[in-house]
Amino acid sequence: MNLHEVIKRPVVTEKSTIAREMSNVVTLAVDPRASKHVIKDAVEQLFEVSVVDVRTMRMHRKTRRVGRFQGRKPEWKKAIVTLAEGHAIEFFEGV
Repeated sequence: MNLHEVIKRPVVTEKSTIAREMSNVVTLAVDPRASKHVIKDAVEQLFEVSVVDVRTMRMHRKTRRVGRFQGRKPEWKKAIVTLAEGHAIEFFEGV
């Protein structure tokens, strides 16, 4: 698996922003097939940081409705990555 395919996007919510500021934790949406070891290697190599811990969880499908049509959002995997002291990943530096 390619390192650029492992990490899909950062998860930017109120809870993940507070965790990033308080605990040096980054929340990422990752490939559902990726293991914790693969996620750790990808984050360390792509962002040049040191990773202490990786926690993962599968986010279940959610039903969405548009008018009378009903569909489902896809299932995805979330990784909560704890970085070493003094390391940081800034996604929105210029904003």
